[in-house]
Amino acid sequence: MSVKHPQHHAKLHHTHITAAAVNRLQPSKRRSNRMSLNASVGLSGEDRLKVSFTMSAKATNLNRHGASVQLSRDLSVGTVVTMKNQRGAQVAARIVSVIAAVQGLSTYGVEFIDKDENSKQFWGISFPSNA
Repeated sequence: MSVKHPQHHAKLHHTHITAAAVNRLQPSKRRSNRMSLNASVGLSGEDRLKVSFTMSAKATNLNRHGASVQLSRDLSVGTVVTMKNQRGAQVAARIVSVIAAVQGLSTYGVEFIDKDENSKQFWGISFPSNA
């Protein structure tokens, strides 16, 4: 009697990994220091269900290239959103990671897409160098 083993087919999710993404995975190679500051921001874009939204969010762990953002929306990694600060400046940002999701509140890692002066000055603070 022969026993057949069932074939298990896992769903594969193809992800395009960039050099910047690899650098983010290596904690010793941070592009800029994080600052344990909070900032209120407006966030707009489309959620996982392709529903448009505009809402307030809390940005934490600010850095020169982005932040962690807490909001009550289900977003996909790779989604592009628009962030607006208290002074009215806007930047495009990409969701790069899901940090946590607890009771309807999700925390995402976001990075600014453009490396222009507007994104460099978005938080209105000076960041210490990594050296």
